Amino acid sequence: MKKRLKMLSMLLIGSLLLLSACGGNNNGEVAPDSGQSAEAAGKPTELTVAFPLFAAQPKDMSLIEDAVNKIAIEKINAKVKLMPISFSNWMQQTNLMFSSGEKLDLMPTIYNYNQAVVQGQLIPLDELLEKHGQGIIQALDPAYLDASRVKGTIYGVPTLHEMASVNGITMQKEIVEKYQIDTSKLQTLEDLEDVLKTVKAGEPNMAPLLPSTIGASMLNDYKTFDELSNHLGVLPNFDNDLKLVNLFETKEYAEQLKLMRKWYEEGLILQDASTNQTNPLDLVKSNRGFAFLLSAHPAALNEGATGGVPMKTEAFSQPAVSTTSQITNTMWGITANSKAPEKAMEFLNLMYSDKDIANLLIWGIEGKHYVIQSGNIIDFPEGVDASNSGYYLNAGWLFGNQFISYLWNGTDPDLWEKVKAFNTSATKSKALGFTFDPTPVKTEAAAIGNVLTQYRLPLETGSVDPDKVLPKFIENLKTAGIDKVIAEKQKQLDEWAKAKQ
Repeated sequence: MKKRLKMLSMLLIGSLLLLSACGGNNNGEVAPDSGQSAEAAGKPTELTVAFPLFAAQPKDMSLIEDAVNKIAIEKINAKVKLMPISFSNWMQQTNLMFSSGEKLDLMPTIYNYNQAVVQGQLIPLDELLEKHGQGIIQALDPAYLDASRVKGTIYGVPTLHEMASVNGITMQKEIVEKYQIDTSKLQTLEDLEDVLKTVKAGEPNMAPLLPSTIGASMLNDYKTFDELSNHLGVLPNFDNDLKLVNLFETKEYAEQLKLMRKWYEEGLILQDASTNQTNPLDLVKSNRGFAFLLSAHPAALNEGATGGVPMKTEAFSQPAVSTTSQITNTMWGITANSKAPEKAMEFLNLMYSDKDIANLLIWGIEGKHYVIQSGNIIDFPEGVDASNSGYYLNAGWLFGNQFISYLWNGTDPDLWEKVKAFNTSATKSKALGFTFDPTPVKTEAAAIGNVLTQYRLPLETGSVDPDKVLPKFIENLKTAGIDKVIAEKQKQLDEWAKAKQ
């Protein structure tokens, strides 16, 4: 969960700005599969597969690559080069690869799928999926695959994880039990106030409510609307007959800001929340913080130690909802640099359908990096732990289909079935499948991004008086062109809805 929370702060920074064009094939044509002649001669087609790392590079990465290739050569006559890249350098390095034309066949997009499509970094996949991606098609709900369409074309496939979420909160379990807090009564944002006051009275040196991650606000993980990629024109209640509104002008937003301000003045919110540079889990671990809001789902609700601290997570009463952003936050695509797109699709298909490939990428090598305890539950071998393992990424959500992978010891053995049921039962936003193209208003989007950076975090952490600051925020948004952006998004949404009829 810690890894996923870190991603949310990146979304706040990157979702508004269209990155400068990075080269690549902008006309969407599929390059010829130059690997075919090599395959005809019996030589495996070589593929480069890049992915981000959120910790130090595992020392056994070459062993994982060798084990993956043993299967890939036998099944599809392909040999892959795994290219892990530190997430802090991910955007810069992959953009450089595109501009230089460096060999790159497969890569995930992390919260920037639409940008990658607009920049021509990914090729259309519809025909390739039909020919070589039946395992992917079988693994994905058609609605989720359709949600990846941009102007009717699929450029990437979602990884299998929770495809919906519900507002919730995660709390330090020891404090919950100490003050006998009835978490079942926490059904709305307003319900938290009495709990936060209880914690403040009993633990004066502990901040009751924290931001969900560095750079996030208190409201970052509390949504009653479809943000439609960038919060500039949102869909209230995930429906509203597809009529967009300016979130920052709504009565609900103003009331939430007043609540945050009240809590801040009463000491219920971390006092340096708008400038805090400490991860919330570290604040909890050091007893400086009690709880933070989050997007809840079965994996988050699975009780256990997070960052070494036992946590209690409670989902609020609203129904779970699927939105395009939740589905496309992590996508795998074939790049415009690829000279062997058909073979790249064959390997991508293995990532979604071959259990051995999935477990190698997610957990490593059986007997060396993990052992099977029973059924689908695994743990470290004797003498191995997270600190000395040669391969322990703990990022199963990144690699294709984690539903066919093992589960770590301490996890509910039925978790994957529960996540599947959760996905199936979730309400789908009326705009599910719509992807906004900000290109026509990229100048305005950039200007608005500067305004959001200046005002939003102080307002949504309660650090400033909304009665005085919110009107200035709205005025500056309008000056920057938010009305034009919302009008363009509404136009695109209307066209998308008409094309679906």
